[in-house]
Amino acid sequence: MAGIVADARGLERLHALIVAQNGRILIEDSLRGPALDQPVNIKSASKSIISALIGRAIDEGLLEGVDQPIAPLLAERLPDDPDPRLRQVTIGNLLSMQAGLERTSGRNYGRWVASRDWVRFALARPLVEEPGGRMLYSTGSTHLLSAILTKVSGRSTRDLLVEWLAEPLGIEVGAWDRDPQGIYLGGNNMALSPLSLFRFGEMMRRRGKVGDAQVLSPEWIEEAWMPRTRSVFSGDRYGYGWFMRKMRGHKVYYAWGYGGQMLYIVPDLALTIVMTSDDSTPAGRSGHVHDLHDLVADRIVPAAEKAF
Repeated sequence: MAGIVADARGLERLHALIVAQNGRILIEDSLRGPALDQPVNIKSASKSIISALIGRAIDEGLLEGVDQPIAPLLAERLPDDPDPRLRQVTIGNLLSMQAGLERTSGRNYGRWVASRDWVRFALARPLVEEPGGRMLYSTGSTHLLSAILTKVSGRSTRDLLVEWLAEPLGIEVGAWDRDPQGIYLGGNNMALSPLSLFRFGEMMRRRGKVGDAQVLSPEWIEEAWMPRTRSVFSGDRYGYGWFMRKMRGHKVYYAWGYGGQMLYIVPDLALTIVMTSDDSTPAGRSGHVHDLHDLVADRIVPAAEKAF
């Protein structure tokens, strides 16, 4: 473990590292960042949390399922004379980033969040792919999911997160951006401490269980972790809010936030790993995310194999 921590300290942008096997924390080190119980912006790693809330909403009967069309749920926010294909877009398409709508991430993000109505703006993007087509990574898609959760429950997405996940997990939700209509930003700019993110990851690893309580159905976790498309940026597969790849032959499911806010789960090694990083520069283009993947694949997984 000491060697892994030393390697982690060599990654100048890495702020915190938590490694646990079978629920037992082996490494918990705030390398150069805030304390592990202090909230940090987990950026797009929160997309995996939005996915869990959708799964719980389906379990609760608030949503019919992943094949439910979104247009009737957001009818009052649809653009005038919408593309007829918009009525084909489903909850599942939003979760897997296959809605076909022009992206609101990347170069379009600033214009989107500067708009007066983020939901209407996202729905008014032209369809540049058929619904169910190739992956178009877009925070607008997960924000539409937050708007849908608010609509069908009559409550804020934050209230649902607190009741369904935060209270059972014993975690606190920190600052979280909202749009001009007060809807919490689905899939970005949510603050959780590294330890809170770890507890969420442990719940996922344990197939939805917290202690003896079942807070998320194992069937939903199987749905979320089923590969449905592939990232054009990394080549990794993507499910419902989760990326996936193989490391040394092991299936790894991971949440990825801008700058290197990471949650890795390796079920067959009973591993849960959290990493938080400097969020001022992108992890993909800088190569930082590859350094984090390598730390998991080349150092943490082999150590876990020996201990398992």
